[in-house]
Amino acid sequence: MAHFLVFLGSTRTTTPPSPARLGERVARACTTLLNAHENVTAEIIDPLDIALKDPFKPHFAYSSTNVPEDLSALASKIAEADGYVMVSPEYNHSMSPALSHLLNHFGSSLFAFKPSAIVTYSMGQWGGARASVSMRTFLSELGCLPVSAMIHIPKAQDALDEAGHFQQDAPRWESYFGRTLDQLRWWADAANAQKAIQDPQALSPAFKTTPSQRNAPDSD
Repeated sequence: MAHFLVFLGSTRTTTPPSPARLGERVARACTTLLNAHENVTAEIIDPLDIALKDPFKPHFAYSSTNVPEDLSALASKIAEADGYVMVSPEYNHSMSPALSHLLNHFGSSLFAFKPSAIVTYSMGQWGGARASVSMRTFLSELGCLPVSAMIHIPKAQDALDEAGHFQQDAPRWESYFGRTLDQLRWWADAANAQKAIQDPQALSPAFKTTPSQRNAPDSD
């Protein structure tokens, strides 16, 4: 059984002039298509459901006995998931600050050696495609390398209804989504099969002591 987390990268409760959250429609479409496969489950991670404290303090900065319940629960979900779908609108040609803020609360060791998929959307003609450029770099640094195929949804308010169903030409949309989500499933299965042969954390341990662990050796 493979389990995927679909991160909704928006904290807007509405998307004017549409009365409903467009990102929620997109996330629902992704979970529906993933859950349609045998031995696959998917759930939406909505930042509005998580109480993130100010000032910023990531999950790994707390002592183990003092981690906020929301962060602890989500950290466990991230660690146990087999892959991730990152759903984001475009902000200033970049990924959603709501999504990056949420993900920045967790160390890369929780995401590492698992695949991710990039899904962007907009109310206009570009479908948030420019956001995907920065998302590739961000997700690679987290260790959950994005698959090559991506999903971009222009005029998402017309493509999807509030339940996440395609409003027209559903077979073509399902095929378009499927190319990316099927790559995600394939890489998740491949990663799990390899993990049964070799522990990736033993091969490439996470840096958890000091920042200097990342440094190249000093040269005279």
